[in-house]
Amino acid sequence: MWHLCCQLTLKERKLPSSQYLSACTCIFLCMLLEISSRCCTTNIMEPHSRRQQDGEEKMPLQAEDIRPEIKDDLYDPSYQNEEGPPPKLEYVWRNIIFMALLHVGALYGITLVPSCKVYTWLLGVFYNVVAGLGITAGAHRLWSHRTYKARLPLRIFLIMANTMAFQNDVYEWARDHRAHHKFSETHADPHNSRRGFFFSHVGWLLVRKHPAVKEKGKNLDMSDLKAEKLVMFQRRYYKLAVMLIFIILPTLVPWYLWGETFQHSLCVSNFLRYAVLLNFTWLVNSAAHLYGYRPYDRGIGARENPFVSMASLDTGRHFQ
Repeated sequence: MWHLCCQLTLKERKLPSSQYLSACTCIFLCMLLEISSRCCTTNIMEPHSRRQQDGEEKMPLQAEDIRPEIKDDLYDPSYQNEEGPPPKLEYVWRNIIFMALLHVGALYGITLVPSCKVYTWLLGVFYNVVAGLGITAGAHRLWSHRTYKARLPLRIFLIMANTMAFQNDVYEWARDHRAHHKFSETHADPHNSRRGFFFSHVGWLLVRKHPAVKEKGKNLDMSDLKAEKLVMFQRRYYKLAVMLIFIILPTLVPWYLWGETFQHSLCVSNFLRYAVLLNFTWLVNSAAHLYGYRPYDRGIGARENPFVSMASLDTGRHFQ
């Protein structure tokens, strides 16, 4: 499909630059769709009841084909909080200052949106969609829960998209998320929703981790990710990759390619874009544990919230 688009675009090369750029964007998106369809394999099976109604032989679920070694993302109801007074909060002032400056810059970026060029905010939307896939399809569904298999080209795309999101490397993200699922709503949950909306939304990033989070997190089985060279490569060079993909590219591309001001590039294409992506992701930890309905297990706080699911590219669902 995409090579047909290439031919059409080349024939119309005399189009205005704006139409040509739009055509190139369509080509790139078509390429991503074709790569994804070729590189992703999943084991999707009908429910047993449907097969039995159709008179077919009952087949066992083959979860071992997808996630043979992953057990530490399953809820452990036997774990209980230790009795005693909670530890004293230790503020991480570096994170507090960073988050404060980011959101001040994002608020200023909102005032610049009407005066920025269309391509600048289109780039921000495009960047956040791709980065969102790095979190939802990558760090969450693929590497935290192993809900599907992916070949190398798709895994490379997802690891780059995850780096664009700047929400910790895949290994650390998956470790915290597995702890969140296994010890949900306890002191060992990194963003325990029982500590309030603000804590589960962003506060957990502004203080030192609870001792239970550190203790239980280091005992989780992460051998599958340690054995994956691509994940460990990203972890080794994460800071350098973030500097290039997350900071330099979205700031310099608008300024260099279509003459956007540096101020607009920095505050709209970087600060505002990043703040929106972060808060949409954080809603999964906060709003999706406090507001919504619970069709699966009323004994835990995880909920279905349609708004959060839509805003987080469907990663806000709690059916796994």
